[in-house]
Amino acid sequence: MKKTVIIGASPNPSRYAYVVAGMLSERKIPFVPVGIKKGQLYGEEILDLRQKPDIPDVHTVTMYLGPHNQPEWYEYILSLNPQRIVFNPGTENPEFFELAKKQGVEVAVACNLVLLSTGQF
Repeated sequence: MKKTVIIGASPNPSRYAYVVAGMLSERKIPFVPVGIKKGQLYGEEILDLRQKPDIPDVHTVTMYLGPHNQPEWYEYILSLNPQRIVFNPGTENPEFFELAKKQGVEVAVACNLVLLSTGQF
């Protein structure tokens, strides 16, 4: 399965990170929510991004963190050794694209909601 880390997870049901967690849950795709807000998403506790939690076997990181907030987390996100990073609308970051590509990480500029809805995930 494509274990997915949601960076910028939120317990707020109106946030896209929350909606994508629901879609992953419905499709039985394992996910790990990581953010600065406390709470749960579909039975999974949101891990504190500031603690830089160790998460093994990551396939995909999906970004819901704006580009101006990403630099301090580059090293942490890349340390998860994802196979790909999905930059959702509003999270596009050419600097991070290049760092990820240099480590052999696939970069996708896409909407995770669309990828899941159309079977392209």
